[in-house]
Amino acid sequence: MFFSRKVITEDELVDLHGKVAIVTGGNTGIGYATIEFLARKGARVYMGSRNQGRAQKAIEEIEAKLQKSGNDNQASIHWLQLDLSDPRSVKEAATEFIAKEERLDILVNNASHSSFGPYKLNQDGLLDIMVVNHISHFVLTETLLPLLRHTATLEDSDVRIVNVSSTAHTHATTESFAARENLNKQFGDSVTGYLATYGHSKLANILHIKNLQTRLNAQTSPITCLAVHPGAVMTVGASGFLNSVPFFGWLLKVFFGPLFFTSWTQGAMTSAFAAAGKEVAETRKSKDEVERRKYEGGYLVPVANISEPSTYAKDERLQRELYETTMEVLTEMGIAFK
Repeated sequence: MFFSRKVITEDELVDLHGKVAIVTGGNTGIGYATIEFLARKGARVYMGSRNQGRAQKAIEEIEAKLQKSGNDNQASIHWLQLDLSDPRSVKEAATEFIAKEERLDILVNNASHSSFGPYKLNQDGLLDIMVVNHISHFVLTETLLPLLRHTATLEDSDVRIVNVSSTAHTHATTESFAARENLNKQFGDSVTGYLATYGHSKLANILHIKNLQTRLNAQTSPITCLAVHPGAVMTVGASGFLNSVPFFGWLLKVFFGPLFFTSWTQGAMTSAFAAAGKEVAETRKSKDEVERRKYEGGYLVPVANISEPSTYAKDERLQRELYETTMEVLTEMGIAFK
Protein backbone atom coordinates (compact mmCIF):
# COMPACT_ATOMS: atom_id res chain seq x y z
CA MET A 1 0.00 0.00 0.00
CA PHE A 2 1.34 3.40 -0.96
CA PHE A 3 0.76 6.53 1.07
CA SER A 4 1.19 10.22 0.34
CA ARG A 5 4.77 11.42 0.53
CA LYS A 6 4.11 15.00 1.60
CA VAL A 7 6.60 16.48 4.04
CA ILE A 8 5.91 17.73 7.56
CA THR A 9 8.09 20.72 8.37
CA GLU A 10 8.81 22.44 11.68
CA ASP A 11 6.47 25.25 10.64
CA GLU A 12 3.55 22.80 10.83
CA LEU A 13 4.28 21.96 14.47
CA VAL A 14 3.26 24.02 17.49
CA ASP A 15 5.81 25.83 19.63
CA LEU A 16 6.86 23.52 22.47
CA HIS A 17 8.90 25.80 24.71
CA GLY A 18 8.06 25.03 28.31
CA LYS A 19 6.43 21.73 27.31
CA VAL A 20 7.52 18.25 28.41
CA ALA A 21 7.43 15.08 26.32
CA ILE A 22 8.26 11.39 26.67
CA VAL A 23 9.10 9.21 23.66
CA THR A 24 9.75 5.52 24.24
CA GLY A 25 12.32 3.66 22.18
CA GLY A 26 14.01 6.89 21.23
CA ASN A 27 17.62 5.84 20.86
CA THR A 28 17.11 4.70 17.26
CA GLY A 29 14.69 4.72 14.35
CA ILE A 30 11.35 6.51 14.37
CA GLY A 31 11.59 7.39 18.06
CA TYR A 32 14.99 9.02 17.56
CA ALA A 33 13.66 11.18 14.72
CA THR A 34 10.48 12.03 16.66
CA ILE A 35 12.58 13.31 19.54
CA GLU A 36 14.59 15.43 17.13
CA PHE A 37 11.37 16.97 15.78
CA LEU A 38 10.06 17.79 19.26
CA ALA A 39 13.39 19.10 20.53
CA ARG A 40 13.69 21.43 17.53
CA LYS A 41 10.42 23.00 18.63
CA GLY A 42 11.78 23.62 22.12
CA ALA A 43 10.40 20.74 24.19
CA ARG A 44 12.12 19.11 27.13
CA VAL A 45 12.11 15.52 25.92
CA TYR A 46 12.68 12.31 27.86
CA MET A 47 14.06 9.43 25.82
CA GLY A 48 12.63 6.20 27.24
CA SER A 49 15.28 3.53 26.79
CA ARG A 50 16.64 0.53 28.66
CA ASN A 51 20.31 1.00 27.76
CA GLN A 52 21.85 4.18 29.16
CA GLY A 53 24.93 4.01 26.93
CA ARG A 54 22.93 3.83 23.72
CA ALA A 55 20.51 6.49 24.94
CA GLN A 56 23.29 8.90 25.88
CA LYS A 57 24.99 8.40 22.51
CA ALA A 58 21.73 9.14 20.70
CA ILE A 59 21.08 12.20 22.86
CA GLU A 60 24.53 13.59 22.11
CA GLU A 61 24.01 13.00 18.38
CA ILE A 62 20.69 14.85 18.35
CA GLU A 63 22.07 17.73 20.42
CA ALA A 64 25.02 18.02 18.04
CA LYS A 65 22.61 18.20 15.08
CA LEU A 66 20.62 20.94 16.78
CA GLN A 67 23.77 22.96 17.48
CA LYS A 68 25.10 22.47 13.96
CA SER A 69 21.85 23.71 12.45
CA GLY A 70 21.93 26.78 14.70
CA ASN A 71 18.83 25.65 16.53
CA ASP A 72 19.35 27.36 19.88
CA ASN A 73 15.89 26.96 21.39
CA GLN A 74 16.73 25.89 24.94
CA ALA A 75 15.47 22.37 24.26
CA SER A 76 16.88 19.58 26.40
CA ILE A 77 16.88 15.82 26.05
CA HIS A 78 17.14 13.45 29.00
CA TRP A 79 17.39 9.70 29.50
CA LEU A 80 14.44 7.96 31.15
CA GLN A 81 15.37 4.44 32.21
CA LEU A 82 12.60 2.27 30.85
CA ASP A 83 12.57 -1.51 30.50
CA LEU A 84 9.39 -2.38 28.63
CA SER A 85 9.97 -6.10 29.07
CA ASP A 86 9.06 -5.63 32.76
CA PRO A 87 5.74 -3.85 33.50
CA ARG A 88 6.64 -3.56 37.19
CA SER A 89 9.78 -1.56 36.43
CA VAL A 90 7.77 0.58 34.00
CA LYS A 91 5.40 1.41 36.84
CA GLU A 92 8.37 2.45 39.01
CA ALA A 93 9.90 4.57 36.23
CA ALA A 94 6.63 6.41 35.61
CA THR A 95 6.13 7.00 39.33
CA GLU A 96 9.65 8.45 39.61
CA PHE A 97 8.96 10.70 36.62
CA ILE A 98 5.83 12.09 38.28
CA ALA A 99 7.85 12.87 41.41
CA LYS A 100 10.26 15.12 39.50
CA GLU A 101 8.13 16.70 36.78
CA GLU A 102 5.16 19.03 37.28
CA ARG A 103 3.70 18.53 33.81
CA LEU A 104 3.61 16.17 30.84
CA ASP A 105 2.27 17.47 27.54
CA ILE A 106 3.15 14.70 25.11
CA LEU A 107 3.47 10.94 25.50
CA VAL A 108 4.56 8.97 22.44
CA ASN A 109 4.42 5.20 22.97
CA ASN A 110 6.77 4.36 20.14
CA ALA A 111 8.99 1.44 21.20
CA SER A 112 8.18 -1.94 19.73
CA HIS A 113 9.22 -5.57 19.87
CA SER A 114 10.38 -6.74 16.45
CA SER A 115 8.04 -8.29 13.88
CA PHE A 116 9.99 -11.53 13.61
CA GLY A 117 9.81 -14.41 16.09
CA PRO A 118 9.84 -16.84 17.64
CA TYR A 119 8.00 -15.27 20.57
CA LYS A 120 7.91 -16.70 24.06
CA LEU A 121 6.10 -16.45 27.38
CA ASN A 122 7.80 -14.50 30.17
CA GLN A 123 7.93 -15.33 33.88
CA ASP A 124 4.37 -14.04 34.31
CA GLY A 125 3.05 -16.32 31.58
CA LEU A 126 2.58 -13.43 29.13
CA LEU A 127 3.73 -13.30 25.52
CA ASP A 128 6.86 -11.14 25.29
CA ILE A 129 5.76 -9.17 22.22
CA MET A 130 2.42 -8.29 23.81
CA VAL A 131 4.19 -7.20 27.00
CA VAL A 132 6.50 -4.79 25.18
CA ASN A 133 4.10 -3.52 22.53
CA HIS A 134 0.94 -3.20 24.61
CA ILE A 135 0.98 -4.10 28.30
CA SER A 136 4.00 -2.04 29.39
CA HIS A 137 2.89 0.96 27.35
CA PHE A 138 -0.55 0.58 28.95
CA VAL A 139 1.12 0.67 32.39
CA LEU A 140 3.19 3.71 31.42
CA THR A 141 0.14 5.57 30.12
CA GLU A 142 -2.18 4.73 33.00
CA THR A 143 0.44 5.63 35.61
CA LEU A 144 1.15 8.96 33.93
CA LEU A 145 -2.53 9.72 33.31
CA PRO A 146 -3.06 11.83 36.47
CA LEU A 147 -0.15 14.08 35.44
CA LEU A 148 -1.41 14.26 31.85
CA ARG A 149 -4.91 15.18 33.07
CA HIS A 150 -3.45 17.82 35.39
CA THR A 151 -1.46 19.33 32.52
CA ALA A 152 -4.63 19.44 30.43
CA THR A 153 -6.17 21.82 32.98
CA LEU A 154 -3.37 24.36 32.62
CA GLU A 155 -3.71 27.47 30.49
CA ASP A 156 -2.94 26.99 26.78
CA SER A 157 -2.44 23.26 27.26
CA ASP A 158 -2.57 20.81 24.35
CA VAL A 159 -2.00 17.35 25.77
CA ARG A 160 -1.59 14.41 23.41
CA ILE A 161 -1.08 10.67 23.76
CA VAL A 162 0.21 8.82 20.70
CA ASN A 163 0.48 5.07 20.15
CA VAL A 164 2.68 4.04 17.24
CA SER A 165 0.87 1.11 15.65
CA SER A 166 1.28 -0.44 12.20
CA THR A 167 -0.72 -1.41 9.14
CA ALA A 168 0.26 -4.93 10.21
CA HIS A 169 -2.72 -4.73 12.57
CA THR A 170 -4.87 -5.64 9.55
CA HIS A 171 -3.26 -9.11 9.51
CA ALA A 172 -4.74 -9.96 12.93
CA THR A 173 -8.13 -11.65 12.99
CA THR A 174 -9.02 -11.26 16.64
CA GLU A 175 -12.53 -12.17 17.75
CA SER A 176 -12.03 -11.64 21.47
CA PHE A 177 -9.76 -10.13 24.12
CA ALA A 178 -11.94 -11.39 26.96
CA ALA A 179 -9.28 -13.59 28.60
CA ARG A 180 -5.53 -13.84 29.21
CA GLU A 181 -5.13 -16.46 26.47
CA ASN A 182 -6.24 -13.88 23.93
CA LEU A 183 -3.38 -11.61 24.97
CA ASN A 184 -1.07 -14.54 24.29
CA LYS A 185 -2.57 -15.48 20.95
CA GLN A 186 -0.06 -16.54 18.29
CA PHE A 187 -0.64 -17.20 14.60
CA GLY A 188 1.97 -19.84 13.85
CA ASP A 189 5.72 -20.29 13.46
CA SER A 190 6.20 -18.90 9.97
CA VAL A 191 7.03 -15.53 8.49
CA THR A 192 3.34 -14.80 7.89
CA GLY A 193 2.47 -16.18 11.32
CA TYR A 194 5.01 -13.95 13.05
CA LEU A 195 3.72 -10.95 11.11
CA ALA A 196 0.14 -11.72 12.21
CA THR A 197 1.24 -12.07 15.85
CA TYR A 198 3.03 -8.76 15.60
CA GLY A 199 -0.12 -7.31 14.02
CA HIS A 200 -2.14 -8.67 16.93
CA SER A 201 -0.06 -6.54 19.32
CA LYS A 202 -0.37 -3.54 17.00
CA LEU A 203 -4.14 -4.00 16.93
CA ALA A 204 -3.99 -3.72 20.72
CA ASN A 205 -2.28 -0.32 20.33
CA ILE A 206 -5.24 1.04 18.38
CA LEU A 207 -7.87 -0.56 20.60
CA HIS A 208 -6.10 0.92 23.64
CA ILE A 209 -5.98 4.44 22.20
CA LYS A 210 -9.66 4.37 21.21
CA ASN A 211 -10.77 3.09 24.61
CA LEU A 212 -8.59 5.68 26.31
CA GLN A 213 -10.14 8.48 24.26
CA THR A 214 -13.61 7.25 25.18
CA ARG A 215 -12.75 7.23 28.89
CA LEU A 216 -11.15 10.68 28.78
CA ASN A 217 -14.10 12.14 26.91
CA ALA A 218 -16.42 10.73 29.58
CA GLN A 219 -14.31 12.58 32.15
CA THR A 220 -14.41 15.74 29.95
CA SER A 221 -10.62 15.74 29.97
CA PRO A 222 -9.36 17.66 26.89
CA ILE A 223 -6.65 15.22 25.81
CA THR A 224 -6.22 14.07 22.22
CA CYS A 225 -5.37 10.39 21.72
CA LEU A 226 -4.08 9.16 18.37
CA ALA A 227 -2.72 5.97 16.85
CA VAL A 228 -0.38 6.17 13.88
CA HIS A 229 1.04 3.92 11.21
CA PRO A 230 4.49 5.36 10.38
CA GLY A 231 4.79 3.63 7.01
CA ALA A 232 7.50 1.29 5.78
CA VAL A 233 10.63 2.55 7.53
CA MET A 234 14.04 0.90 7.42
CA THR A 235 14.39 0.54 11.18
CA VAL A 236 16.45 -2.09 12.97
CA GLY A 237 13.28 -4.15 13.39
CA ALA A 238 12.32 -3.91 9.73
CA SER A 239 15.82 -4.87 8.67
CA GLY A 240 15.77 -7.86 10.99
CA PHE A 241 12.41 -9.01 9.67
CA LEU A 242 13.61 -8.84 6.06
CA ASN A 243 16.74 -10.75 7.00
CA SER A 244 14.51 -13.51 8.44
CA VAL A 245 12.82 -14.07 5.05
CA PRO A 246 14.96 -16.50 2.98
CA PHE A 247 16.42 -14.88 -0.14
CA PHE A 248 13.40 -12.73 -1.02
CA GLY A 249 13.79 -10.63 2.12
CA TRP A 250 17.44 -9.94 1.37
CA LEU A 251 16.55 -9.13 -2.26
CA LEU A 252 13.82 -6.71 -1.17
CA LYS A 253 16.11 -5.03 1.35
CA VAL A 254 19.09 -4.55 -0.97
CA PHE A 255 17.49 -3.84 -4.33
CA PHE A 256 14.00 -2.57 -3.57
CA GLY A 257 14.48 -1.12 -0.09
CA PRO A 258 15.11 2.44 -1.32
CA LEU A 259 11.86 2.32 -3.31
CA PHE A 260 9.58 0.91 -0.61
CA PHE A 261 11.19 2.04 2.64
CA THR A 262 11.58 5.59 3.93
CA SER A 263 14.16 7.15 6.23
CA TRP A 264 13.76 7.52 10.00
CA THR A 265 12.93 11.20 9.57
CA GLN A 266 10.25 10.55 6.97
CA GLY A 267 8.84 7.75 9.12
CA ALA A 268 8.64 10.06 12.14
CA MET A 269 6.67 12.79 10.36
CA THR A 270 3.27 11.29 11.13
CA SER A 271 4.22 10.71 14.77
CA ALA A 272 5.49 14.30 15.06
CA PHE A 273 2.28 15.62 13.52
CA ALA A 274 0.18 13.54 15.93
CA ALA A 275 2.25 14.78 18.87
CA ALA A 276 2.51 18.46 17.92
CA GLY A 277 0.78 19.26 14.64
CA LYS A 278 -0.79 22.72 14.48
CA GLU A 279 -3.81 21.39 12.63
CA VAL A 280 -4.68 19.06 15.51
CA ALA A 281 -4.49 21.99 17.93
CA GLU A 282 -6.61 24.22 15.68
CA THR A 283 -9.42 21.69 15.30
CA ARG A 284 -9.82 21.52 19.08
CA LYS A 285 -10.72 25.22 19.07
CA SER A 286 -13.50 24.80 16.53
CA LYS A 287 -17.07 25.66 17.54
CA ASP A 288 -18.31 22.81 15.38
CA GLU A 289 -18.37 19.63 17.47
CA VAL A 290 -17.65 17.30 14.56
CA GLU A 291 -14.63 19.36 13.53
CA ARG A 292 -13.50 19.71 17.16
CA ARG A 293 -13.47 15.94 17.59
CA LYS A 294 -11.91 15.26 14.18
CA TYR A 295 -8.69 13.76 15.51
CA GLU A 296 -9.95 12.23 18.78
CA GLY A 297 -9.15 8.52 18.84
CA GLY A 298 -8.03 8.81 15.24
CA TYR A 299 -5.75 6.64 13.15
CA LEU A 300 -3.17 8.40 10.97
CA VAL A 301 -1.19 7.03 8.05
CA PRO A 302 1.71 8.67 6.17
CA VAL A 303 1.96 11.45 5.98
CA ALA A 304 -0.43 12.79 8.63
CA ASN A 305 -3.60 11.60 6.91
CA ILE A 306 -6.67 10.41 8.80
CA SER A 307 -7.56 6.87 7.77
CA GLU A 308 -9.78 3.98 8.79
CA PRO A 309 -8.19 1.10 10.70
CA SER A 310 -9.48 -2.46 10.43
CA THR A 311 -12.99 -3.45 11.43
CA TYR A 312 -11.53 -5.19 14.49
CA ALA A 313 -9.79 -1.98 15.58
CA LYS A 314 -13.09 -0.09 15.54
CA ASP A 315 -14.96 -2.76 17.54
CA GLU A 316 -16.05 -1.17 20.84
CA ARG A 317 -16.52 -4.59 22.42
CA LEU A 318 -12.90 -5.52 21.68
CA GLN A 319 -11.78 -2.12 23.02
CA ARG A 320 -13.54 -2.76 26.34
CA GLU A 321 -12.40 -6.38 26.55
CA LEU A 322 -8.76 -5.45 26.00
CA TYR A 323 -8.94 -2.78 28.69
CA GLU A 324 -10.64 -5.06 31.21
CA THR A 325 -8.39 -8.06 30.56
CA THR A 326 -5.23 -5.94 30.71
CA MET A 327 -6.37 -4.48 34.04
CA GLU A 328 -7.14 -7.95 35.40
CA VAL A 329 -3.70 -9.27 34.40
CA LEU A 330 -1.96 -6.27 35.95
CA THR A 331 -3.95 -6.62 39.17
CA GLU A 332 -2.76 -10.23 39.39
CA MET A 333 0.78 -8.88 39.02
CA GLY A 334 0.24 -6.41 41.88
CA ILE A 335 0.18 -3.34 39.63
CA ALA A 336 -2.55 -0.83 40.46
CA PHE A 337 -3.39 2.71 39.38
CA LYS A 338 -4.79 5.75 41.15
